[in-house]
Amino acid sequence: MTPNILVVDDEPEIADLVEVYLVNEGFQVVKCGNGTDALEILRQTSVDMALLDVMLPDISGFTLCGEIRKQYHFPVIMLTAKTGDMDKITGLTIGADDYITKPFNPLELVARVKAQLRRFTRYNESEKSPGDVIDFNGLVISRATHEARLYDQELGLTPLEFDILWLLASNRGQVISAERLFETVWGEKYLDRNNTVMVHIRRLREKMGEPSRNPKFIKTVWGVGYKID
Repeated sequence: MTPNILVVDDEPEIADLVEVYLVNEGFQVVKCGNGTDALEILRQTSVDMALLDVMLPDISGFTLCGEIRKQYHFPVIMLTAKTGDMDKITGLTIGADDYITKPFNPLELVARVKAQLRRFTRYNESEKSPGDVIDFNGLVISRATHEARLYDQELGLTPLEFDILWLLASNRGQVISAERLFETVWGEKYLDRNNTVMVHIRRLREKMGEPSRNPKFIKTVWGVGYKID
């Protein structure tokens, strides 16, 4: 089935350019220029991925991403003209999977779209083995349903958060470096001073109600990486 990608950008020339490159790569594209229309499209159309401009005329792309994450698990890439690290951290914290700054190379955008769809597909295959459920100390993680529950409460994880938790939980007792986490989950080369993993770990702990100083589940091994005991 051809992936259907939602492009939300109030600059028609940018939305049209993105559409041309994505269609040339065999994707289907649906476009709109504001968050209200985007939410309506999601109610009526099956979407496999969303590209969201941060600056929209009605609501911000961050707010739209947060609304999407209440119901959907497909990948989200934020598009923005801002270059500050805080904007990137904000986007990743509310559930975005990637972040690209305008002006961007359309070929790079296409590559990131493909990478996110590959990662999402890899972790959401329909056929799962019996070992794809982890259950310990009140934490239950199922790859078949892509759900994680702590003390019988749904955690509401994003796809990336789920993948990080699954990797740590399936390697209990082992320290997983930030480099290995990033390259396994994101499927891209890890670069020094990349704080993406740290941001997602922090968000995971928040959703699990974990204290930052003495977490029960996800522990930091300083200078090495992270582990779940």
